[in-house]
Amino acid sequence: MTETRIKSENMRTLAIHAGEEPDKTTHASAPNIVMSTTFLADADASFSAEDFGDDTPFFYSRWGNPTVTQLEDKLAALEGAEAGIAFASGMAAVTALFLHTLKAGDHLIISDISYAATAELSHNLLPNLGIEVTRVDLSNIENLRGKIKDNTRLIYAENPANPILRLTDIEAVATISYERNIPFAVDATFATPVAVRPLSLGADYVIHSLTKYLGGHGDAIGGAVLGKKSDIALIRKNIAIRTGGIISPFNAWLIMRGLATLPIRMKAHEEGAFIVARFLEEHSKIKRVIYPGLPSHPQHDLAVRQMKNFSGMITFQVDDGQTCAKIFSKHLKIIHYAVSLGHHRSLIFYLPTQELLRTSFWLDDEQKRSFEEYAGDGIFRLSVGLEEPEDLCKDLDNALSLL
Repeated sequence: MTETRIKSENMRTLAIHAGEEPDKTTHASAPNIVMSTTFLADADASFSAEDFGDDTPFFYSRWGNPTVTQLEDKLAALEGAEAGIAFASGMAAVTALFLHTLKAGDHLIISDISYAATAELSHNLLPNLGIEVTRVDLSNIENLRGKIKDNTRLIYAENPANPILRLTDIEAVATISYERNIPFAVDATFATPVAVRPLSLGADYVIHSLTKYLGGHGDAIGGAVLGKKSDIALIRKNIAIRTGGIISPFNAWLIMRGLATLPIRMKAHEEGAFIVARFLEEHSKIKRVIYPGLPSHPQHDLAVRQMKNFSGMITFQVDDGQTCAKIFSKHLKIIHYAVSLGHHRSLIFYLPTQELLRTSFWLDDEQKRSFEEYAGDGIFRLSVGLEEPEDLCKDLDNALSLL
């Protein structure tokens, strides 16, 4: 693997330079895309991943690739991690972490609200593999203490939680996980390292869907797990190489290009989100707005203490969400009615509460009440892009006038 760490701790400098260096042959300033699937090998090279190690030369792109390695080094520098590994998608990264840390007879504690595919994976596949799963509202640390068992092998949180923007006190959970010697992982896709660096707060792993803010342009899917060098080496050998969920070098190159502007983009996302959130909070057609940067967020104090950037994600409620969704899908001109988030263009999508509870979240009565405190009958998840915020407000206002 390359050793191209930049000494600077400035996020903007790291985003541009970490993991990269001018090409030694051509002297090209920008990183190359190495699309080769295979590399020349010595006659005594091992054909088994069992012999794979830090000093193994590039051999086959499922094992490692120069472009992908540059991306992994850059991600590790941004997160303050010893190492990282990139995957074909965020869900490939989540699955790899679960398969690395859990086996039949183990117990997983996971946030009761998480990305739908993560929630569904933990509800269906993991129990079928003999893994016990307990869903916990991690916004209240007291909920966690009584759920830990002797066989608990992983605590998994999202911060902020997708889609309701509920927060977890990472440092508080990390303290408990450390006391019980249980690995703690945080999906920080919504926050990005610009806002929160979970490893610095005591987490053992941080997960990202690179498809979202880190790539930033809606044109490449990817995921990553970051943490200690020894753990990442095992995930690479035992999971990535053997299950094959590796990222394309071309996608890695696109995401790496997006990362160069991440700190600047996140500043603009936050500035735009503040303007749009305040506009929505004052709009007569809006029942409620949830945004960590607003004093009205139920955990605003935690957000201020834990986040250096409040990101560009907003949720809001209206009286008739289904009707409003139809209006938005037909009449919004700038904001695209589409799934995903963290792109340079603004995206919005409606998430009905009952549908989420039926398909993705399996909650007890108390957890349902907590979810509904944030989501009501349903929420619009708005990813504020990089357009002029006033134009976004006008676009929303014009559509809301038809409601």
